[in-house]
Amino acid sequence: MKQYIDKGKVDTRSGFGAGLAQAGREDSRIVALAADLKDSVKMGTFAKENPDRFFQCGIAEANMIGVAAGLAITGKIPFVGSFAEFVTGRVYDQIRQEIGYGQTNVKIASSHAGLTLGEDGATHQTMEDIALMRAIPGMVVINPCDYNQTKAATLAAAKYVGPVYLRFGRPSWPNFTDENEEFVIGKTYVMNEGNDVTLIATGHMVWEALQAAEILEKEGISAEVLDVATIKPLDEGTILASVLKTKAAVVAEEHNLPGGLGESISGLLAAKAPAPVEFINGGIGFGQSGKPAELLKAYGLDACHIAEAAHKAIGRSR
Repeated sequence: MKQYIDKGKVDTRSGFGAGLAQAGREDSRIVALAADLKDSVKMGTFAKENPDRFFQCGIAEANMIGVAAGLAITGKIPFVGSFAEFVTGRVYDQIRQEIGYGQTNVKIASSHAGLTLGEDGATHQTMEDIALMRAIPGMVVINPCDYNQTKAATLAAAKYVGPVYLRFGRPSWPNFTDENEEFVIGKTYVMNEGNDVTLIATGHMVWEALQAAEILEKEGISAEVLDVATIKPLDEGTILASVLKTKAAVVAEEHNLPGGLGESISGLLAAKAPAPVEFINGGIGFGQSGKPAELLKAYGLDACHIAEAAHKAIGRSR
């Protein structure tokens, strides 16, 4: 089994900031819009380098979406950024009508997603955003796992023609993927090969799944780990091939069950490769205030719980 090394903890939102700055240097059509959270979303470098291509829209997210759609129609490539809660739920109508329905080339940069926003609590955390964005026809949904992958995903989103939802987080997190690996939209990455169970993870949970695989290996269980960096469109072929081999799966995500990756995977398997699946997610409730690591543990979003779920899935497959 391949051993992944943490090259230094850094927040995934900084990966977005680095990717946006690089994309801005490579393509003059790229513009950025913020809703009074430029620094939190890490748009500062882009804004400093391109003051004529950065627009501070203030706490008026609905207007920001409309401005971005207008800019896209004129040939620009807008990135709009705010906290995940504010840039999805607060402006869902505008996203649906002006970006989704029109299939405008707008990239929604969603920071501080999931429970790991931490101390800001339930009003600022969002565990429903993937469900909202998955439901919009034509919307690509990307949830990268670390700094390097977030940077690469941002560059890929900039080149993709069409609406993209890009999700990333606030806390410092292990950075373990190859900094030179190109991000392919729609690809699920096989992080480790195994035969006994498939651990399907997205975002921050990919690192936890890799740690769970190490726990299971010590117990004599061979776990295959998949990084579903693109939640929509889903890489059905890679996922089906893995589960057909292992006959059992666990899906881990920093999101609630309704409308998340788990439901997407279970729908796929029910239709094409029935197999027992266990779910690691936030359930059906709201978050709460606390340290990110403590919240993940409290909600069962960690390596130990993933390993326990793997045992359950394997037991159900026999």
